[in-house]
Amino acid sequence: MPSAPSPSLRHLAETTTQLGALAADFALDWVEACASTNSALMTHPPADDGRVQVLVADRQTAGRGRRGREWLSWTDGSLTFSALWRFADGAPVPAGLSLVAGLALARALEQLGVAGVQLKWPNDVLVHGDKLAGILVELLPGRGRTPAAVIGIGINLQLPDGAAVPGQNTVTDLQRALGAPPPSRPALLAAVLKELHTLLATYAAAGFGALRGAWQQRNAFAELPVVISGEAEPLVGTCAGVDEDGALLLRTDAGLRRVLAGDVSLRPLPGAAA
Repeated sequence: MPSAPSPSLRHLAETTTQLGALAADFALDWVEACASTNSALMTHPPADDGRVQVLVADRQTAGRGRRGREWLSWTDGSLTFSALWRFADGAPVPAGLSLVAGLALARALEQLGVAGVQLKWPNDVLVHGDKLAGILVELLPGRGRTPAAVIGIGINLQLPDGAAVPGQNTVTDLQRALGAPPPSRPALLAAVLKELHTLLATYAAAGFGALRGAWQQRNAFAELPVVISGEAEPLVGTCAGVDEDGALLLRTDAGLRRVLAGDVSLRPLPGAAA
């Protein structure tokens, strides 16, 4: 009697079905565990066969976030994956790329019925101010190859009781956001990949400026007083949105300042609404 397919193979089959006609554009690999899906694709990028390479892990033992932070995940409680996206020569990489990924994730969540989705510059997705998902974008070294980026995404589906996330005071998960059991991980993965496919095509053709308005509509800190840390001195001002290239715009006493993606973090001022 033939053995039943492994959970990973079942997940791959369901994701392929959910992707429909777009399935041919993706090369999917689903593993039980790995150190970091981003690290795996960065260290050993698959050969370019014209498809988007996607690596999903049930569990990451050394998941990474921005600024060297650890990304925690729980088997069956998280969806963690990375996608290796290659761009045509001359495409606008990487300005605003993490914002495009955040917008794709926000749109996928909204289509699933999540209300109150917000985007926190440059790489977090919130629901009513609580962190639901994070994004880590890393560029592959050129060395004559097609420009490429690894886009890592981690989404909280159903956090275990008592789960704590270092550096995050308020977190949520998809079950709480929906008020119902979350969709399967393959269904959620397919929904996000579809949105990435659509928005990155727009981004490659027209740059972040074409998507700027949609991002601004979901800006979690629009016109709120904020502090930007990570620079030589903290910057204090009012969040004025983002520029055409994805830079944060901060209205200060000295005028409008541009803050570029990098070793920065954004926090509301004490006493300010989030």
